[in-house]
Amino acid sequence: MRAVTKYGAVSGLGSLVITALAVAPAGGTTTLDTEMQGTAVAAKRAADAGIVFGTCPKVEGLPSSVSCGTVKVPLDYADPSGRQITLTVSRVRASGEATEYQGAFVYNPGGPGASSMYFPMAAQLPEWKRIARAYDIVGYAPRGVGRSAPLSCQDSTDFGKAPTPSPVHPSPAYKNERIAQAKAYAEGCARKTGPALRHYTSLNNARDLDVLRAALGQPRLTFMGASYGTYFGALYATLFPSHVRRMVFDSAVNPDTDQVWYRNNLDQSLAFESRWSDFRAWAARHDRTFHLGTTPEQVMRSYEKARDRLATKPAGGKVGPGQLHAAFLGTGYYDDVWVARATALSEYLKGNEKPLIAQAAPRPEHAADSENGNAVYTAVECNDAPWPTEWEVWDRDNTALARRAPFETWDNAFMNLPCAFWTAPRQEPLEVRTKRGALPPTLILAAERDAATPYEGARELAQRLKGSVLITEEDSGTHGIGGGSNECVNAHLENYLLRGETPVRRASCAPHPEPDPVSLDRRAAQPKLPHAV
Repeated sequence: MRAVTKYGAVSGLGSLVITALAVAPAGGTTTLDTEMQGTAVAAKRAADAGIVFGTCPKVEGLPSSVSCGTVKVPLDYADPSGRQITLTVSRVRASGEATEYQGAFVYNPGGPGASSMYFPMAAQLPEWKRIARAYDIVGYAPRGVGRSAPLSCQDSTDFGKAPTPSPVHPSPAYKNERIAQAKAYAEGCARKTGPALRHYTSLNNARDLDVLRAALGQPRLTFMGASYGTYFGALYATLFPSHVRRMVFDSAVNPDTDQVWYRNNLDQSLAFESRWSDFRAWAARHDRTFHLGTTPEQVMRSYEKARDRLATKPAGGKVGPGQLHAAFLGTGYYDDVWVARATALSEYLKGNEKPLIAQAAPRPEHAADSENGNAVYTAVECNDAPWPTEWEVWDRDNTALARRAPFETWDNAFMNLPCAFWTAPRQEPLEVRTKRGALPPTLILAAERDAATPYEGARELAQRLKGSVLITEEDSGTHGIGGGSNECVNAHLENYLLRGETPVRRASCAPHPEPDPVSLDRRAAQPKLPHAV
């Protein structure tokens, strides 16, 4: 879903098969049918042109070991010879022997609005080295992201000004203020992008992925999508099952058409409350280290004490309640930030602002990227599906939910509220479903307590993609578990990507260990490693 700064045998390329679920009725063709034909035209063109890889532009900030190139895709697949946009691509060649080589492995980290241009650097990490021996490791920036026909909806300086976190029970005046902001944001997206805005969708992200596959010279695609990347990966599997070689869905979005995207966001807010509770319970168990309280309720009061103090006097003049909330939202995504966040809160309450400022202060140098990511997130989710257009519906649903899940509910609602006032045409979500035998076995990875993409989404996807296998990390909530700290999960990932092996049906892995903080005094006394990050 949204980013924290908010989810075999190879056949010949000539045998591209158009496998749209919506078959044209007698007497005419559907829009989906036309766009499938346009995808085939664009993929053939990309296969003929290939990708010329060379030195990466400095703006990408990538090491010399990574090479970069571009691929052109149609803005509108119904008009494949019309306006073209350029997507940026990055790659590190496979490091193994020629006998080990299995082609290109493409990764998307989600968003919508996130780029994987950095991903080839993972080839140097221990968890990825064996995979990187067999595959070219490929990243790319989806349409709208980074230098790939970038979207923008407002001035990045204005975007960088974090609002005060929404009250648990917003007043009518506050709600009216946020409604006006949402309308202005939607209008800014339409004004800055014009008619092209309608073409930034998940379906087009799936089509772009097929063009990228062809440009990389791959008759069939090996792909891993995390979070939102699982959603358009599932659309790809539905549209192009014969083009799939191996596909990994890590932390799966619920693809049910009734869930995309309004109800998925409500479910996410509810799940974040549970994960926020997990963090507070963990901090309470380590009260001897952090001194934030011996119960989750006491830890909450420590957090509220810091929030109230920051409202009066922002830390360093930079970190107010909004920045505090954004930083602690990260505890719902990744438990590997728990020690750092608890330490920052503890130190702040003792009078040391520096750790909190380091973790939560806005970084002006990142403002443009953050604004761009938010613009793509909004455009894709608003375009993908119908949203309620009556404020009364939003108010009713989120007021009820905030009574159960106050931590994220209203911030999440107001972030998505531009979709109520969106002027570009809305799509009806494609039904994600494949017939048994139409799709090679795929692998679904999910943490049981994931907040950003609740576990029910993984089970739903497993039912819809026949022959898929679900690997569950039990009683854990990290968002994105492939290539992480769980050796059991990584073994299943490697067996699948390197050998095409999966369990017969589904499997479970014990949770990775919770963070084990060293006491602050002991940590301070430890020698520092040179160049430690």
